[in-house]
Amino acid sequence: MPSELQVEAEHLGLMRIEARAGGHRVRMDYPTQEGQDLQGFTPLQLLLASLAGCAGNTLALLLRRARQPLEGLSVRVHARRRDEHPTVITSVEMDFVCRGAGLDEAAVRRALEEAEKSVCPVWAMLKPAVAVTARFSIEAA
Repeated sequence: MPSELQVEAEHLGLMRIEARAGGHRVRMDYPTQEGQDLQGFTPLQLLLASLAGCAGNTLALLLRRARQPLEGLSVRVHARRRDEHPTVITSVEMDFVCRGAGLDEAAVRRALEEAEKSVCPVWAMLKPAVAVTARFSIEAA
């Protein structure tokens, strides 16, 4: 049986929205003029943060299952979007930095491929519509 997810969002004026789920809150904002002070992520930044969080957690989980000595992991996501409306994201690049003495490059590569192909739901949802590429590097802790 499929599980269900629920988020509630409230418009706060201008282009600001506050979303709530499970007692947590996140604010989104969108600039209506250049130089405007934003009070939260833009919706597309939040989408990229979701991808980074999902893919990063998935990679860390798979590396732990493979008994790799992962001591830290960071993900940098860079996206391009088109200028015409709707200004959808057209490509995404993810750079993973895995930290740990003795991490096996082949194991990291396999885990990243598995994360993309069969585990990370955010990545799986974006892949049909957006070119997503991923790279990784390994640093000793």
